[in-house]
Amino acid sequence: MATTDRSTTAPDESGEYTHAQLMTILSGLMLAMFLAALDQTIVSTSIRTIADDLQGLSMQAWATTAYLVTMTITTPIYAKLGDLFGRKKLFLFAITVFVVGSAACSFAGSMTQLAVARAFQGLGAGGLIPQVLAIIGDLVKPRERARYTGYFMATFATSSVLGPVIGGFLAGQDSLLGLTGWRWVFLVNVPVGIVALLVVSRTLHVHPPASDGRKVRIDWWGAVALSLGVVPLLVVAEQGREWGWGSAGALTCYALGAVGVLAFVGIEKVMGDAALIPLRIFRLRAAAVGITASVVIGMAMFGSIMAIPLYLQIVHGATPTESGLLMLPMVIGMMSAAIFSGRMIGRTGQTRIFPIVGSGIAVVAMLLLSLTTADTPLWKVAPAMFLLGTGLGNCMQPLILILQSAVPPREIGVATGAATFFRQLGGTLGVAVFLSVLFGTVGGNIATAVEDASQTTAWQQTVSDPAVQADPVDGAVIEALQGGDDTVLAQVQDDSSIIGEMNDVIAHPFKVGFAESMDGVFLLAAGVTVLAFLVLLLMPRVELRESSGMAAARAQAAQEARGEA
Repeated sequence: MATTDRSTTAPDESGEYTHAQLMTILSGLMLAMFLAALDQTIVSTSIRTIADDLQGLSMQAWATTAYLVTMTITTPIYAKLGDLFGRKKLFLFAITVFVVGSAACSFAGSMTQLAVARAFQGLGAGGLIPQVLAIIGDLVKPRERARYTGYFMATFATSSVLGPVIGGFLAGQDSLLGLTGWRWVFLVNVPVGIVALLVVSRTLHVHPPASDGRKVRIDWWGAVALSLGVVPLLVVAEQGREWGWGSAGALTCYALGAVGVLAFVGIEKVMGDAALIPLRIFRLRAAAVGITASVVIGMAMFGSIMAIPLYLQIVHGATPTESGLLMLPMVIGMMSAAIFSGRMIGRTGQTRIFPIVGSGIAVVAMLLLSLTTADTPLWKVAPAMFLLGTGLGNCMQPLILILQSAVPPREIGVATGAATFFRQLGGTLGVAVFLSVLFGTVGGNIATAVEDASQTTAWQQTVSDPAVQADPVDGAVIEALQGGDDTVLAQVQDDSSIIGEMNDVIAHPFKVGFAESMDGVFLLAAGVTVLAFLVLLLMPRVELRESSGMAAARAQAAQEARGEA
């Protein structure tokens, strides 16, 4: 049976695969992509329930931070080791670690245990999405690669929508098959991961990189320096708003991060071709522009994607599950644009225009979102979300394709990993900055909105209504506002769900304050995306290869062997 599987999924002598073979292999890769993408969204809607159940609300952020840190720092490590030793074994290892980590998360007995398990899970997650993209670069010709983009974008988009829906549903179950509902948020990864592991192990047959006889050097010191540089910066990005950006802890993280980054650059320069992220790829204009654009687009993308569900939930009162479904226009736009750009690239071979146009569309979309108010109906918000998805869909895959074609075939993994790594860093920075802007301005905006509302007849009649005053929530809010007590503003920022419990007239200025602060976030995101647009104008025209990365690497190795002979 194994022989049959091998014969039906192995490449021909040139290293190329048929469409049927690729579809068989892609089934396992898409399962792994689904796992990684789902886990980025499914936890967000359930973490509050998890923290309450484990009696560790003050530590909930660490469960996210631990996962983010290990996932980010392992991304370039997996990429480099994949280029050196082949991707299949590393990919199977990453899936295994992710599945074991997911099982450990499912049975955590405290928030500390959950944070440790999430960190272990992140060690596997760092090798999933980047490795999938690099494997596709190995197996498929660049111009034909666009044919398969839609499958992965559909997988990514589906998981993005299903994540909040599934997370909200599971977290809302008191018990499911004998276990607390939220534990299935992690446990669901186990059967899917096992199926992905079996499919990939049976169908993915790739040749390991050809050796030139020289001893392989592994850049362990670079990995240590990268960790020293990235971990403190990620921690302060996640925790800085709570600590204070100028606190002793934040300043220590800045200093450690700066030392680590400088050490990493120095080590990479010494290591040369063996470097974890070879500095010479930045001398390639297409790679330098693509990676810089990945950072900036990551900031805008993750920052705005964070703000939209908050707008839907706080201002329009949507549940986490409903907000996931309401994000559908953005997902459809992203998927449609990715499929369209992929097919056009396959026909024309032109790549440069798509991220330029995409970033321009994203700027327009974010400007439209910055005009939304507390009273803007959802049917007017949906087109802007669709436009934003269209813009991002034109940026993501073409940028990866450009980077994979700009570097030598043997370094496809490094280029893919570097782009993913820097996009994640940019996204983390963007979320930290945008959340700071949001919560730094929302108190003042709410106070102004309340002051304006207090002058209206509707407000005055409502706050003087004995029935409203008798309500526990409304009465406490009215008393605090009339007494000049600002604690209610702080309380709303810590737990916005209280807005949904207020009388509609009293709640309206609170929604106005949040909407105005979110407008500032979208405006800032538009400015960041303008920067991405300007950077992308510097992108040179990149000629797509006529063969897959694996076939090109084998041909290059054969040519070098003939030259030595």
